Amino acid sequence: MTPNRVTLNRRTVQRFTSAVAAALLAGLALGAAPAAHSAERTADLPESDFSACPAVDELPAGADPGTWRCEVMHATGHLRMGAVDEPLTQPMEITFAEGRVDGAFRQVFGEMTAAPIRVGGTPLTLTPQYGGYSDFLSDGTRRGEFDIKFALGRAYRLPAMSPSPCSVGSDEDAVHLVLKDTVPTRVISKEPLVVAFGAQDVAFTAPRTSGCGPLGRALDRALGLPSTSGANAFTMEVMVAIRPYL
Repeated sequence: MTPNRVTLNRRTVQRFTSAVAAALLAGLALGAAPAAHSAERTADLPESDFSACPAVDELPAGADPGTWRCEVMHATGHLRMGAVDEPLTQPMEITFAEGRVDGAFRQVFGEMTAAPIRVGGTPLTLTPQYGGYSDFLSDGTRRGEFDIKFALGRAYRLPAMSPSPCSVGSDEDAVHLVLKDTVPTRVISKEPLVVAFGAQDVAFTAPRTSGCGPLGRALDRALGLPSTSGANAFTMEVMVAIRPYL
């Protein structure tokens, strides 16, 4: 990642956008945004903490803060990866900024936080973490791409499994998600602006554990890793709160 955390599109396309941008530019800008669902608007909206938004001086050179916004994404769902088959009941929270520079969409990653996922029948936990790459480009065939890794820990107060970070995936070999729509984007609140959608990847591969020392092979067997495409699924129900910079 570059010092200002600007994420570049791996496919070297010239336009950058998020799924939210695609929906809102196609809807709000043209005066045809989906109607807000009053029942959902008054229901449980996520508490959005914008403190992790990239600072104005972290936006790309040439970015006009008046046209940029910060987005806080809350995602729950289900993870099936190798022998792991667990719900994500506590939301992952992903914060990033997006806007235009010279007519092209750009993105600056902010922060990702998530609670540990207990792996049923074992003392192990998996904590989702940012894997060093994101591109929320929506081009009609995908919602976006995201690299993720899962830090391995123990649910009990036991000695550490390894003196180095132990995880499924790493910055060098992350789990690469290519997300596709399952539920169309809808506006559920206009003030504050919150949209919702569903997405999933059922084709990703999962590598062996990394940095786990002599326990690596035993952990791989317990977790069913590596796991090939078709044996895994990451399903997400997402709400995104949006706030302009100015």
